[in-house]
Amino acid sequence: MTASDDVELSRRDIVRAGALATVSLAAASLPAPPALAADAPAISGVVFEDRSGTGRRQAGDRGIPGVLVSNGREVVRTDAGGRYTLPIGEETIVFVIKPSGYAVPTDADRLPQFHYLYQPKGSPAALDLRFRGIDPTGPLPDSIDFPLNKIDEPTTFDVLLFTDPQPESDVELSFVRDDVINSVIGTQAVFGVTMGDIMFDDLSLYGRHNRLVAQIGIPWYNVAGNHDLNFEAPDNKYSRETFKRVYGPSYYAFEYGNAVFLMLDNVDYLGADASKANKSGKYRGRIGEQQLTFVSNVLSATPTDRLVVIGLHIPLQTYVDANDPMQNTADRSELLKLLSNRSYTVSFAGHTHTTEHHYFGAEDGYAGDVPHHHHVLTAVSGSWWSGPLDHRGIAVADSRDGSPNGFHVLSIAGNRYTTRYVPAKEPNGRQMRIMIQSEFHGADKELYRDFRAGALLGSPITHDTVFSTHVIVNFFDGGPRTLVEYQIGNRSPTKMQREQWLDPFIQEEFARNEATKKPWVKAVSSSHIWTARLPPDLEMGTHCLRARVIDEYGREHRDHLVIEVTGGEKPPTVRG
Repeated sequence: MTASDDVELSRRDIVRAGALATVSLAAASLPAPPALAADAPAISGVVFEDRSGTGRRQAGDRGIPGVLVSNGREVVRTDAGGRYTLPIGEETIVFVIKPSGYAVPTDADRLPQFHYLYQPKGSPAALDLRFRGIDPTGPLPDSIDFPLNKIDEPTTFDVLLFTDPQPESDVELSFVRDDVINSVIGTQAVFGVTMGDIMFDDLSLYGRHNRLVAQIGIPWYNVAGNHDLNFEAPDNKYSRETFKRVYGPSYYAFEYGNAVFLMLDNVDYLGADASKANKSGKYRGRIGEQQLTFVSNVLSATPTDRLVVIGLHIPLQTYVDANDPMQNTADRSELLKLLSNRSYTVSFAGHTHTTEHHYFGAEDGYAGDVPHHHHVLTAVSGSWWSGPLDHRGIAVADSRDGSPNGFHVLSIAGNRYTTRYVPAKEPNGRQMRIMIQSEFHGADKELYRDFRAGALLGSPITHDTVFSTHVIVNFFDGGPRTLVEYQIGNRSPTKMQREQWLDPFIQEEFARNEATKKPWVKAVSSSHIWTARLPPDLEMGTHCLRARVIDEYGREHRDHLVIEVTGGEKPPTVRG
């Protein structure tokens, strides 16, 4: 972003630019911007192709028509010369919405530079922020200009989706580096997004985190989470001062290929709690009227045949507790209504450290011809970096719904999409865990603290217990549309039932590792567990159980488990 004087355009340039705008803006319109009084504050500028490569508008740099620019509420298009005008308040972030076929500059940490922060007095000193906020920006320049670079942008591409890396110390930030970042260097993905809780309250770690993520080698966008707040703020207004200084606006949009990405901030901070040493107050999941207006304005300018991808931190709804205002978005129906005339939409969230799929229909406020898909992503930190250290010295960090910690890859082809879950530690990217459970009391047993891993969740089992033994499959990224069955030998496949269960493996793991588990971490009901009984006539001997899964996108996955059935009492378990 630069500030400079006007550059004269030739008639040929204007005619050519207008033709390009006509092609790119077909079927898209915007409501008229509000009429400005003669003395109303406003800002103008130019979005231009940075042919000189300087980031500042030079004589050879031409304005780009038809590009969206916003002040966080109103959205306007640049004219034939690339110029825009927007109302501006006392404190405003003006930003360009990157169009398809262009790239915005990135800084040394690969953070996209698409905004101008106008806060003439900076963050109020009276807030006494623990972490550095915004320095005074001074008066507005005469022109706020945004440089873009023309690129060949594919319509088929991958995006890395992280959420909740959430390190609370330099040690845990090293876990992020060694467990995930190292594994994706050299990726073919075109950019990445972190869906909030970049940090675990200590915002002084942003700098190191950004330098590490930059090594992946692609532009990286960020969504604000509830642990990315300035807790000292008395309300939501000044709760993002450090985030805005480092990353820019807490909500924004950009285009890539045939998709538009809307990154929103749905953490509504309710103010500092002076009784706490860190002053951390409560919050709720809420998008709010201003952001919804922004979303409406962007969608008004976006053809309905484009894919709309929404990213936010708090889920629209979660299985963990559908009534908790801190874990669900109160005004999700208003957002869904805005999407209702579209057939190609998807949204992503984090926050709960669980993996979930939801589908919203008319009863939820979404009146589209196909349900809206909402995907709660696996946390990079899993169970907040809980648990014993593995052979590399990294916390095991299995999530509280039984999924291993990890991330997702979003694959887009035109206006269609799929996602792929990547566990951080599972061999060969294993997508499921198969267990058998024959102990009636299961995790209630105090013995769980003493048995070696899996002692109560596998074989051998006695022939007497076959009838009452459950097969349990945790398909880590499963949801309502996932189908699971198992087969033993030449027997007919057995269909399995999706259940809301506590994952018995994670119950056992947490019970055995109280000393290294974060104190608030407890197993929660998993939305991706499937169960069925073993065949009651399963004979004594050794058997291979094969599980077959059809996932949310119709893809097949297979895994297996060896089961031993003995004729007498269950052999004693070796304690470790």
